[in-house]
Amino acid sequence: MKKKRQPLLSIHAFLMMAFIYVPILIIIIYSFNDTRLSGNWEGFTFDWYISLFDNRNVMEALMNSLTVAVVSTIISTMLGTAAALGLRNLGRRGRSGMNGLLYLPVIIPDIIMGLSLLVLFSQLNIPLGKMTVMIAHITFSISYVYVVVSARLSGMGKQLDEAAQDLGATPWQAFRHVTLPQIAPGIISGALIAFTLSLDDFMVSFFVAGPSSTTLPIYIYAQVKRGISPEINALCTILILVSITLILLAQYILNRGSGDKKHKTLPI
Repeated sequence: MKKKRQPLLSIHAFLMMAFIYVPILIIIIYSFNDTRLSGNWEGFTFDWYISLFDNRNVMEALMNSLTVAVVSTIISTMLGTAAALGLRNLGRRGRSGMNGLLYLPVIIPDIIMGLSLLVLFSQLNIPLGKMTVMIAHITFSISYVYVVVSARLSGMGKQLDEAAQDLGATPWQAFRHVTLPQIAPGIISGALIAFTLSLDDFMVSFFVAGPSSTTLPIYIYAQVKRGISPEINALCTILILVSITLILLAQYILNRGSGDKKHKTLPI
């Protein structure tokens, strides 16, 4: 017996996808517009993309974003992975409590996290700059890495570790040759997610960035207040493509390393 089609649900899904992606598509289209007037189409050009690389302010913001993203990704990946491995051996009650704490940065609104970090830095008399942005990005990125790696560990179980140690392997050898290869896809996926979140973050960075630590999202916000230009559309298009590429790559690595036919999605 054939299942009845539900056209209303299909139409609803299509409208929701259009509501989400049509504005993004408009930004991408107008980044190739051969005029500074956003409402008029005058022809196709790559000039706005070329002019981006001649803009010293854009390049400075790009270097700040990449520096913060790379440093925060490396540190948050190590800390998040260590947290997942450490909490793996806790009892159910202890693990549940720590899970709640580590999930808080994912649940808390960005504006609350940014404001709380700003208050913390001001109380500790830490000057705002690139270092405070890195600390802030590490703070919220750890949770995402932890979620991905811990999910990988929970699906793996402890049988392989115990079998390796029964065969004479030390705990370090068991971790290096058994556990680490098994959770490597989760670690890589978590790192890619952390890098993407750091590169795209605006709200938290807006609160904790100093005058010389402007990131790309903050730069875009400052320019949009003066009016949307084709250079901003081009810059947003590059960020969109980079973000989509990294998320798809993380999803591919996570699914490829799962070792089964079940479809898994990233917890974001």
